[in-house]
Parts: sequence; structure tokens; C-alpha cells
Amino acid sequence: MKISKEVKTSVLVIAGIVLFIFGFNYLKGKNLLNSSRTYYTVYDNVEGLESSTPITINGLRVGKVISIGFKGDGSAHLLVEFTVDSDFEFSKNSKAELYETGLIGGKAIAVVPAFDGAPKAESGATLEGTIKPGLSELVNQRLTPLQEKVEKVTTSVNTAFTNLNDVFDEEAKAKMRKSIEDLDGVLISFKRTSDNLNNMLGDKESNLNKSLANVEHLSSNLSKVSDSLAQANLKSTINDLQSTLNNLNTMIAGINEGNGTMGKLMNDDSLYDNLEGATRQLEELLQDLKLNPKRYVHFSVFGKKAKQYDAEGNEIKDKQD
Repeated sequence: MKISKEVKTSVLVIAGIVLFIFGFNYLKGKNLLNSSRTYYTVYDNVEGLESSTPITINGLRVGKVISIGFKGDGSAHLLVEFTVDSDFEFSKNSKAELYETGLIGGKAIAVVPAFDGAPKAESGATLEGTIKPGLSELVNQRLTPLQEKVEKVTTSVNTAFTNLNDVFDEEAKAKMRKSIEDLDGVLISFKRTSDNLNNMLGDKESNLNKSLANVEHLSSNLSKVSDSLAQANLKSTINDLQSTLNNLNTMIAGINEGNGTMGKLMNDDSLYDNLEGATRQLEELLQDLKLNPKRYVHFSVFGKKAKQYDAEGNEIKDKQD
């Protein structure tokens, strides 16, 4: 069977069209022979993200970016289309995180899978887009507050110096210079004193060494004395003293309670009353002896009988008289 030129030409044209479509889509990142899933996400800024940029899940490349363009709703948001060639399934609540691929620039998208029991993300679904702060953004976040603080400190220092210049007039500045000169003189004097002290210590070094040796010898003797005191039978002496004190306390307690001769003497009021009565009678006797000595002392040359008196001082006459 002979094929006509028209058929051959038609076949070539159709094959060319098919190859053109396949090649064009391949260059755009689409593989018409591969059953990959297509997803979309939206960002405010995708600086550094380009077509054919890898799509990763936990660091593993599973697809690539197909196209980047405006969303078309007048919001200036950017719509990113990407494919996932892997059969790995994840929830529709998963996120598409935009991150930096290195220090020299460039960005990629990482699918952060969610396993929350929600329906799986079907091809054509739109995932929530998030942006992971890069190194430059983290540095800016740290440096911006520091820069503000440095600017505030610089402003404060400038204000302080301005106020200082306003406060210190020429006379005050002259006084400050004079004070600094005086301080310099004090430092010079202090240095001289230090040198003299060093010289004096150098001359008296031998005496100081002897004094230190004597102090060391004295401390050694004190150590020996303390050892001797520690070895002495102080505990037995203290125990004997404590026992003596306890006996003394017992004796005093017995006296206070009226036990024994000393206790009765100290606590029996009758002895005091008897002594007081005897003393009073002795005083009366002495007084009567002074006033009436003849009652007690009788002297007779011829042996005359002495007169007798009663207790009241009346003369007792003999019945013969």
C-alpha cells in the first residue's frame, strides 16, 4: 500500500505539533508523560524564587516550580504553581513554606505536611503559603533593635557633652585643669613615698625577718601550751567542781528547809525570841545592879548579916526582928 505525500505530510505536521507542545511544556517544567500532582500557593513577595526551583518535603526533592505570576484579583499577590511527583500524600491543611537555600541568595519551597486527619490534598488544591525567616532577616531582626539603642545612646552622649560644655565655662575648665595638675603632683608625691618605703624596707629587711621568726617561735610556743592544756585532765577537775557545787546547793537547800542545827538556828524563831528575852532580862539585871548595888554586894567587918530584898526591891525583915 502506497502512502500518499499528503498523509506523510499530515503525520509529520501532527508529530511536530506534538513534539513542540511536549518540548514547550518540558521547558516550562511540565512533563506530560508523568502523572504528577499540581498545587498552588500565594505569597506577598517571592524575590529569589524562579521557575524549575525544587520543591522538597523534609529535605527530599519531590517536584519543582512550574510558574510564578500575579493572582489577578488586584491584590498584587503572587500565585505560584508547582508540581509534586512523589506519591507521598499529605493533608490539605499542609503548608508551602518559602525559605532561603543559602547565604548567596536563592529560594525554594518546602511542603510542610500535616497529618491532622483532614482530607488529603488533591491535585489543583491551594496550600497556605508561609515564609521562613532567612539569615539576613534574622540578622536584621537582631540588629534593628541594637541600632536603635546605639542611636539613642549616641544622642544621649551628644546631649550630655553639649550640656557639659554649657555647664563648664572657661573658669570651670581652668579649675579642672588645675585639679588635674594637683592630682598629678599627688601621684608624684605618692611615687616618691613608695620609693622611700621600698628603700626603708630594704634596709630593715633583716630586722623584719628576725621579727617574723620571733612571731613564728611565739606561735609555736602558744601551740605547745594549747596542746598541754588540751592534754590536761580538765574534764575531771570540772566534774569535781560541779559535784562540789551540787553538794553546796543541797546544803543550802537543807538550811532553807530548816534541816540540821544550822537550819534550825536560821529558821526557828523561838531561839531568837529566847535570846531577845535573855538579853532584855540581862539589861534589867545590870540596870538594877547599878541602881541597887547593896542588894547584890554586902560587905561587913563585924559579920553583920546582910539584908534581904524581894523581887520588887523591898527589904525582907527577919521574924526575930
